[in-house]
Amino acid sequence: MIALTFVVWVYMYIRRLSYILTHHVDYARLGKSSALVEMMPAEVSFPSDNLKNLFELPVIFYVISIISVQAELVDKIMVQAAWSFVALRLVHSFIHCTFNNVNLRFLFYILSSFVLWFMVVHIGVVLLAKPLL
Repeated sequence: MIALTFVVWVYMYIRRLSYILTHHVDYARLGKSSALVEMMPAEVSFPSDNLKNLFELPVIFYVISIISVQAELVDKIMVQAAWSFVALRLVHSFIHCTFNNVNLRFLFYILSSFVLWFMVVHIGVVLLAKPLL
């Protein structure tokens, strides 16, 4: 997930800087973060929008991953679910950053969300079943 976030961040700057340089955007107009978004075509903003998405539900993924490692609760189910989440988010990001078919993108979003909430419930159940001492 961290690598995906990095790749989307780099891609976002490639798209933005390319637009700024090829369209000779006056840097003085970029004082507000919304200014660039207002002047760019939507497809140039897709990576930026996706980067914001990568700091929403994936944050829960990071927390659940840390909890499962720290509590020594990493099992085959969690590993498979974690990789499924990452793969689904990777496809979601690819769709969002490129051709941005909203229906297809939503399908991968909702599938990855189900996997994430499964991970949360799984860890909760395992933690509740674990003896305290």
